[in-house]
Amino acid sequence: MWLLPVSIIVFTIAIAIPLSRYMAKIMDGKYKTPRIFAWFEKKLNSGPQNWKQYTVALLVFNLVLFVYGYIVLSVQPWMPLNPRGLGMLAPSTIFNTVISFITNTNIQHYSGDVAFSNFTQIFFCVAMFFLSAAVGLCALTAIIRALRSDSSLGNFFVDMWRVVVYMFLPAVFVMSVVFLIQGMPMTYQSDYQVNTLEPASMGTTDNGQAKQQTIVVGPLAAFVPMKMMGTNGGGFYGMNSAHPFENPGAGTNFFETFCMMLFPMALVLMYGRMLRRFRHSVVIFSVMLLLFVGTIVWAIYFDTMQPNPGLTAHPQSRTFTIASAGAPGGKKEITLPAVAGLPVDQHLGNLEGKELRFGTAAGATFAAATVDVTCGAVNAEHDSLNPIAGLSPFVGMWLNCIYGGKGVGMINLLLFLIIGIFLAGQMVGRTPEYLGKKIGAREMKLAMIALLIHPILILGPSGLFAATSWGMKATSNPGAHGLSQIVYQFSSSSANNGSAFDGLGVSYGLNSNPSPAAEAVPWDIAGGLVILFGRYLPIIAPIAMAAFLGMKKSTPFGLGTLRDDTATFGCLLLGTIVIVGALLFLPVAALGPLADHLGPIPFGG
Repeated sequence: MWLLPVSIIVFTIAIAIPLSRYMAKIMDGKYKTPRIFAWFEKKLNSGPQNWKQYTVALLVFNLVLFVYGYIVLSVQPWMPLNPRGLGMLAPSTIFNTVISFITNTNIQHYSGDVAFSNFTQIFFCVAMFFLSAAVGLCALTAIIRALRSDSSLGNFFVDMWRVVVYMFLPAVFVMSVVFLIQGMPMTYQSDYQVNTLEPASMGTTDNGQAKQQTIVVGPLAAFVPMKMMGTNGGGFYGMNSAHPFENPGAGTNFFETFCMMLFPMALVLMYGRMLRRFRHSVVIFSVMLLLFVGTIVWAIYFDTMQPNPGLTAHPQSRTFTIASAGAPGGKKEITLPAVAGLPVDQHLGNLEGKELRFGTAAGATFAAATVDVTCGAVNAEHDSLNPIAGLSPFVGMWLNCIYGGKGVGMINLLLFLIIGIFLAGQMVGRTPEYLGKKIGAREMKLAMIALLIHPILILGPSGLFAATSWGMKATSNPGAHGLSQIVYQFSSSSANNGSAFDGLGVSYGLNSNPSPAAEAVPWDIAGGLVILFGRYLPIIAPIAMAAFLGMKKSTPFGLGTLRDDTATFGCLLLGTIVIVGALLFLPVAALGPLADHLGPIPFGG
């Protein structure tokens, strides 16, 4: 049970260490390339950029991606590689989907195998996998250059070229070969019509002939590696990495988990190498690793090692008194009758929504890891996790700095780091410093803006939707679990994660769909806006903060200077993350997953 998570973590760290050295060399320009690559790079180089120019270039590039993505999704009915004749998604769903993919979020209010042709999967999904993932890595690189007081932050377009061509393409090619060997499909064929083993299991035609089953296929071995390595998470199929074509077996599951963890881990070490403070990055890496292991252990213990409470016996009836405005005296008694247990052997824990071909602990391990690195791919149903185990993915998204996505995870950790140093400086009566630069009011304001936008974008829309028909009509469960579904959706959107507590009625589907979900349009629009602000504000503000910090003169190291490469500093950072995270999200955790665990009455339904 514990061998899988331990082996994945150890293997990933072993590869991440040398990879971080290669990545630092690439982003520092200390490499030699073939002449043709050098020519392209020279053409892309529009000159050195300051932080404002770099940020504008980043935003304009993403605007171009949005226009490109909207056009590709809109013209799907007339494009090649669409023998099934699929139409276009609803306009609101296109809006949500394009924003989701250009921001490395990849929430899907549709099912890929039902709504997308192979043309769209290749020219929209795969293209966005590469480009959106590279944006966050470029932003982190700009911040590193600013912190070390470089004369410029580099050039955004050159950085994009380096990330995509020199990092992502070689890694994806290697993993594509690995996945091909392990049986992942790779074809431009769109579907196969096959006879089922049980005749007429798919129904019959008007003349009584047995219908064939449609099996959708495509270039999976090219699609999945960047889906995972870019921590994109958007699935070719609605079942994502639980589908046997998208994740054929235990071997591919191991490598898919490894892929989504590799670059986020390597980036933390790259941060230290480029700053020439490797020990500092090791301390940060250790804090992240402790939180990462904690969320995985929590998920496994409370899900894989515990039975499904919905299948266990409740031998005694229970009576609860709850507040009710319509009852005499404002109180109402509700009695829950005794419930007999189902004859199900649960020695392997909660198996609801799990794929056992990956191993018993694979679902819980994947669930924790995919949110910690903001990937969003799933190989099990998060909505089926035991309620208290479901708290693990929530925590990963709420903290949003346990490795995180490419670049943005380390950027978010930097915010906690600055706040922790500021608080420590206030406690000892010394001006806080980071990397020898004094942290002033302007830097703290920018750090707080970037930090607080995350809970605002989660709690505000969650409260609005929970109090209106937009949320109440969409949830598939009452009480605390229904609230958890709503909060999870906005947490995933704000954290640029992409996973979901499936069960929410948020899918409009194709524009010709005669019966879309009742509240699909509000969810599409609100979710898209949360993704938009949750992506760019926490990138822009830290770039500005790092630029202002880097402009300051370095102060000499003294006896009162807080060392950033010690266990003490690690404890300070860990404490800041846990305490600030708890203050921001503990109330909603009590109303959602914790109440769901302690329910069903008076909290749940």
